[in-house]
Amino acid sequence: MQKIKILPEYISNKIAAGEVVNRPESVVKELMENSIDANATSIEVVIKNSGKNLIQVIDDGEGMSDEDAILSVQRHATSKIKTVEDLDAINTLGFRGEALSSIASVAILEIQTRKESDELGTIIKFDETNTIIKEKGNVPKGTSISVKNLFYNTPARRNFLKSNSTELKHIIETFKRLALCYPKISFKFFLDDELLFDYPRGSKEARLQKIFGENITDLIFEVKETTEYISIHGFIGKPAYLRKNKGEQFFFLNNRYVQSKVVAHAVYSSFENILDKGDYPFFVLSLTIDPRKIDVNVHPSKLEVKFENEKEIYLFVQAVVKGALKVYDIVPSVSLSESMDGNLDRLKFIDFRKSERNDFSDRPALTPNSITKRSSIYSGDDIDRLFDNLNKDIKSANIDPTVTSPFESGNAAITEVYHESNNIDDENTSEPFIVLLHNKYILTQIKSGLMIIDAHVAHERILYEKALKAFEANIPFSQQLLFPQSIELDPADIELSKEISPYLTKLGFEIKYLNKNIIQIVGVPGDVTIGSENDTFLEILREFRKNQIEKHLEVTDNIAKSFSCKAAVKAGSKLDDKEMRLLVDQLFACAMPYVCPHGRPIVIKLPLEELDKRFGRT
Repeated sequence: MQKIKILPEYISNKIAAGEVVNRPESVVKELMENSIDANATSIEVVIKNSGKNLIQVIDDGEGMSDEDAILSVQRHATSKIKTVEDLDAINTLGFRGEALSSIASVAILEIQTRKESDELGTIIKFDETNTIIKEKGNVPKGTSISVKNLFYNTPARRNFLKSNSTELKHIIETFKRLALCYPKISFKFFLDDELLFDYPRGSKEARLQKIFGENITDLIFEVKETTEYISIHGFIGKPAYLRKNKGEQFFFLNNRYVQSKVVAHAVYSSFENILDKGDYPFFVLSLTIDPRKIDVNVHPSKLEVKFENEKEIYLFVQAVVKGALKVYDIVPSVSLSESMDGNLDRLKFIDFRKSERNDFSDRPALTPNSITKRSSIYSGDDIDRLFDNLNKDIKSANIDPTVTSPFESGNAAITEVYHESNNIDDENTSEPFIVLLHNKYILTQIKSGLMIIDAHVAHERILYEKALKAFEANIPFSQQLLFPQSIELDPADIELSKEISPYLTKLGFEIKYLNKNIIQIVGVPGDVTIGSENDTFLEILREFRKNQIEKHLEVTDNIAKSFSCKAAVKAGSKLDDKEMRLLVDQLFACAMPYVCPHGRPIVIKLPLEELDKRFGRT
């Protein structure tokens, strides 16, 4: 007896529909993409009962003729590809010709459409036997598609739908993604006869403000780069706008929303250590590339994509985002605000405003004459003593000549040690004050007001970047101890120290394993304070293990973070004027001086206008 049979078309259509239409959001996505492909300038989405009762998408696009309207509901009917070669260069959102036929097999479908050149439009309906009924009528230019009672004939599928709030959430997410990518199209969203979203045509910035709020432009910065092969444009959230979920990450490839682990990881890596475990950056990025270099036909939902050369894409995105992060000053400002009882005694973060590099320009650069004139103030021994308490990194690290210090005056970059300006022989010099508050915070004058720096996390950032450079250079420098220090470790710590010993050696630790439980520290990095070698080493091991368990950090990043955290000058340590100035200069020679390796802010600013306002000067 014959067992194998060819399924009837209505059954095969329902099976195929399961790949394309799995929830109301799928319908909204397919219909909106069809409207965009039809060159619509206005799209309206009408939803009732979270899409279970009605999904309607209305556009003012090109519309369809009688013949095309009939063909559009057939399987694999499409106007977007004609030959197999077209699959290698897809420029439209839709191309498979499956959407309408799949929707019609699991819902009650009605199409109203008219081309601009036609006087009357076409109305396509389906009767109870799924037979197509065609009518002529007076309908607006464009296309209106109504999908009623989704999954009415597949009750099992309908029962698997989530709650109304969940299904509505997915619909709104898809609506906003497409609205975000196409700011030149106006979008409206009606929920149960009420207008929920209204996005008029405008600029990308205006669309961002409509979707995410008016203040979004203060929390993001623009990234843009164009080459012959690839171009990117979009916006990245400042570190203070890090999110606790991946929901606000939007990547568009040739104007198609897709999900790409390659691009997401490139953005994450660009933020380096600004991101802590559980933090995700906000981004809206549009990548344009030759469609022959990508494949979007890898999944029914068309959300996945394959690149011909993933490594090139990764490095390009990483370089552009990392470069943009270095260009923008992302120091948050704070303002005094009134408390509930009217007292002006509270601080709050205000909207982020881009600060230019000349914001820091009131710190004078040293000229060769001034350096010569004042070089005799301190002897060699005096200078050595300046760094007894502050780790040697502040004295010995060379500022990267390619890094532009924010403290610039004219064209002279600061690359030398600052000296005190209150000497009676230096009547013409005027150097801003610098103060250590409670042995924790460095306060110094800048052009726009007052800059406040957390000394400990600032030193962490300096040591972190130095550690990463040490790993790359692979030229360890160790400060030999006059009296080697012995430590008894438990077996777990012994094994851990052996596991990471190559990295510890590159940092400058020189360790000997005497017996099963005892190690001897013979040399340490120059940044480790003399007398604290044992405690620092043990703290590094503990911090490394903690990061390994809780944050799953890559080993070099973990070592660098653990070392910088435990070797940095501690909160409560006394710093003198020279040490503070050197710390500040070294900080702003870093690639990322605004955030510590663990994501905490290093610098905040108190604008001068806030002080003027509180003292009645405005």
